[in-house]
Amino acid sequence: MQMSNRERLLKLLLRIVGTTSLLAVGAVVMPYAWMNAMHEWLGMGPLPGDPIVGYLARSISLFYALFGGLLWVVSLDVHRHRLVLHYLGAAIIMFGGVVFAVDQLERMPILWSRCEGPIDVAFGIVILSLNYRTHQIR
Repeated sequence: MQMSNRERLLKLLLRIVGTTSLLAVGAVVMPYAWMNAMHEWLGMGPLPGDPIVGYLARSISLFYALFGGLLWVVSLDVHRHRLVLHYLGAAIIMFGGVVFAVDQLERMPILWSRCEGPIDVAFGIVILSLNYRTHQIR
């Protein structure tokens, strides 16, 4: 069966976001000085040197990389992983909403808070929409 444009777009989007997320693996081994420099560049002052800060930064980065790998896996067969894509779309929408609220609560930089959560919500909506439309045609 020939692949639809919606299926191609869904696969491409999953792979672009998956690849971008996989790049977070670099932060797992990033020197503290580099993390501190980025923290200061964002206007948030010096990065606290407490062990929990490094642990959270590195473990969240690893989690993003694992998530990127998952997006690549499901992109290889979007029909087989239809239910997983539905879950991911809904979960990413909720994640984006919660992250937006956390960004506001923690007073993250405006550009950060105006982009991170809303982009996640939009990505989740696009996944749900393309997943639904891809399987509606079959």
